[in-house]
Amino acid sequence: MRRRARYLTISFVIVILLAAGCSVTPPLLRVLMNARGGQQEGTPVALAKVEDITIAGPGGQLPLRIYTPEGTGHFPLFIYLHGGGWVFGTLDQSDNVCRYFAGKVGCIVISVDYRLAPKHKFPAAVEDAYGATQWAAENAKRIKGDPARIAIGGVSAGGNLAAVVCLMAKDRSGPPLVFQLLAYPPTNISTLETASYRDFARGYGLGKSHIEWYRKHYLEDKEDGKSPYASPLLAVDLSNLPPALVLTGEFDVLRDDGEAYAKRLKEEGVPARYIRYANMGHIAHWTMESGQAGDALQQAAFALDHAFSQ
Repeated sequence: MRRRARYLTISFVIVILLAAGCSVTPPLLRVLMNARGGQQEGTPVALAKVEDITIAGPGGQLPLRIYTPEGTGHFPLFIYLHGGGWVFGTLDQSDNVCRYFAGKVGCIVISVDYRLAPKHKFPAAVEDAYGATQWAAENAKRIKGDPARIAIGGVSAGGNLAAVVCLMAKDRSGPPLVFQLLAYPPTNISTLETASYRDFARGYGLGKSHIEWYRKHYLEDKEDGKSPYASPLLAVDLSNLPPALVLTGEFDVLRDDGEAYAKRLKEEGVPARYIRYANMGHIAHWTMESGQAGDALQQAAFALDHAFSQ
């Protein structure tokens, strides 16, 4: 209860500071978010092995954390990309959730510590996410994984990156992916003029001004936001992408982004399931709690397990 109170207090401070615009710098935001402790409620799932490694990434050494479940393998692999507006987020803040997926689904989870803005602007995070996916495919057997069963997913900015990696894999002829999990994803950051941005701009947690702040730090200029690798909804062709589960919250400014992306996937022949959670705002991090937020995590695990069993 004390941890939950601290989470709410720090989250409220973050919202107030971000609303003040220049009062918050990316380093300060990272300090505040790290202090809140991520979503570490609940007992961490025990696994056979959790290992921190570094690989050669597009911009230098790229840290990964690999979660291996009990068993002999070869396990399916799930590339996980944390949220944080491309500006903050750590491997530790996603630790419980990655453990949950590894234990619940029986897959190897590879959590990616991609480069963050504004020091590393677009497309640094995108290239790191794709580079980690390539590494997973090339080294799957070495870590007891199955290179024929690789999925990718993430929450918030991580959902954006996951969708983009699927586009990149299609454009660059691999690696093949079997599923994409997109939770509360921004899919078009070239414009913030949807109905959900208008209706929930203030008073629902994450607001329109916050997205503007993240976008300013992530992109070199607004024109970059028109790239499909920043805004996957703007891709000319979404056919032949992996099956998807797209999750949104009713009161999330990003709701219409996720809904529009799921609709386009379906229209272009991609098996896509869309779930909108009523009376919920934006969830920047998965939660281990019960209720609708916990249900979203369970739905994600069920969908991932189903994709791997096909």
